[in-house]
Amino acid sequence: MIVVSLLLVLLALLGAPLFAVIAASAMWGFANADVDLSVMGIEIFGLAEVPILLAIPLFTFAGYLISESGAPRRLVRISNALLGWLPGGLAMISLAACALFTAFTGASGVTIIALGALLYPALKEAGYKESFNLGLVTSAGSLGLLFAPSLPLILYGVVAEVSIDSLFLGGILPGTLMVVMLAAYSFWVNRHNRAEPGKFSWTEVRDSLWEAKWELPLPVVVLGGIYGGVFAVSEAAAVTALYVLIIDVLIMREVSLRQLPRIMQESMVLVGGILIILAVSLASTNYMIDSGVPDKLFAMVEALVDTRFGFMVALLIFLLVLGAILDIFSAIVLVVPLILPVAQGFGMNPVHLGIVFLAAMQLGYLTPPVGLNLFIASFRFEKSITSIYMATLPFLLILAVSVVIIAFWPELTLYFLRD
Repeated sequence: MIVVSLLLVLLALLGAPLFAVIAASAMWGFANADVDLSVMGIEIFGLAEVPILLAIPLFTFAGYLISESGAPRRLVRISNALLGWLPGGLAMISLAACALFTAFTGASGVTIIALGALLYPALKEAGYKESFNLGLVTSAGSLGLLFAPSLPLILYGVVAEVSIDSLFLGGILPGTLMVVMLAAYSFWVNRHNRAEPGKFSWTEVRDSLWEAKWELPLPVVVLGGIYGGVFAVSEAAAVTALYVLIIDVLIMREVSLRQLPRIMQESMVLVGGILIILAVSLASTNYMIDSGVPDKLFAMVEALVDTRFGFMVALLIFLLVLGAILDIFSAIVLVVPLILPVAQGFGMNPVHLGIVFLAAMQLGYLTPPVGLNLFIASFRFEKSITSIYMATLPFLLILAVSVVIIAFWPELTLYFLRD
């Protein structure tokens, strides 16, 4: 068994598809337990019947459509009209715009590529320092994962069998905390970089609002519909996809019919990868549960740490390392089923665990040496990876402090979930 496990780890390190490695481990485990392998087919079929999974491809498609349209430019313009007059105002605009954009696209790399072309030169022209610009845009790319309708939030809810609505509510204050802390840092660093008197213009605010008139109702309709009980998350995803399709293709015509097949293909490749990993990982998780792995893991952790505080410290260290070596979607389907029962054993609310998990994984995007955002920013802005490391360090430290606050202050997550 040890030889097979080492072989599977070696295959993963050599670049074998993750779903194949997970499926092989599950099949090996079921075979050793004399369980018919048809159980894996049953698990995959059962996954196809989960209604909430409809939200994943629909939100993903809508996000890709938004990134191909002129919405990023309009989002930056309206933010600049409202906040551009503040000291460090453009930096705050970048944070808010990236957080909102990432929440709808679900992918930080898309945010850096789509908004980076707008924000990076704008920050440079406004007199911000080069290192600050690089650090801000790279770090802001991972913001928004805690805000609805973030794809990682939905995926965590499916894997952990937690209410998606509760996760959406739970992420509001922690996500806001991360944005506010970075905004405060941006304000302090650029406190002397003041806008020219009279730069604020009601005319520009009016014109930018009018230009973005089709995008502005979207968050209100989606989130208001979910929290108002008008429709479920999967129905909200369908409304979002249809709305964005009509606006971008038929009304504004910023995405042509000829582009749609390519956008569909790119978005569904991501969705297909997530779903196939999720399907085989659920089968693997059931094997581990039947084998008592969570109970053994809890007993082992309990032998090492005997307090909730100690468990939380160990969890944060583990997630920081995990986020640096594994993408967020794979981490959710692989690790959450293992740590969830352990966390519950220490009295941790599953919604709080989900927010802590995703907040800590955000740090992984910025953690050297293999943080994904670092390499995307290096490629996008044609800068050395070392310069990206140094530029993001202050932002990484601030986000790390915010994650610690979120972890040890559960009331922040659970505030809107109180009866």
